Amino acid sequence: MKITPILLPALCLLATPILAKDTMTAQEFDDYTRGKTLFYGDNGVTYGAEEYLDNRRVVWSFLDGECKSGEWYEEAGQICFVYEDGTGPQCWTFHKEGGGLVARFQNRPGTTELYEADAVNEEMLCLGPKIGV
Repeated sequence: MKITPILLPALCLLATPILAKDTMTAQEFDDYTRGKTLFYGDNGVTYGAEEYLDNRRVVWSFLDGECKSGEWYEEAGQICFVYEDGTGPQCWTFHKEGGGLVARFQNRPGTTELYEADAVNEEMLCLGPKIGV
């Protein structure tokens, strides 16, 4: 089959993802999240919640009563989180989809994709530090 110059642009369009997701910039991410607590789900189950504070500070919880403070920064188009417990950096890409965020873990691509949960009957509760031996 001979490809004519007229068909070449059409073939190029077929080779690109049709609904490519625009990754949020750091500024877009900050504008969307600052001052909010977002609950994230994975396969229909609540995964955890993160409170987004000023100056790119965050508080994360798996909704088990334990919370950890951290901060985020942008690196190479990804939003990376580091926490007070020394875990991190954990880098994600975010994009808007269906009125909420979708987060894709970049440390091991293809392993975790979280979505912003709309109606969550959970509360982000942070218990105090563990006392005693």
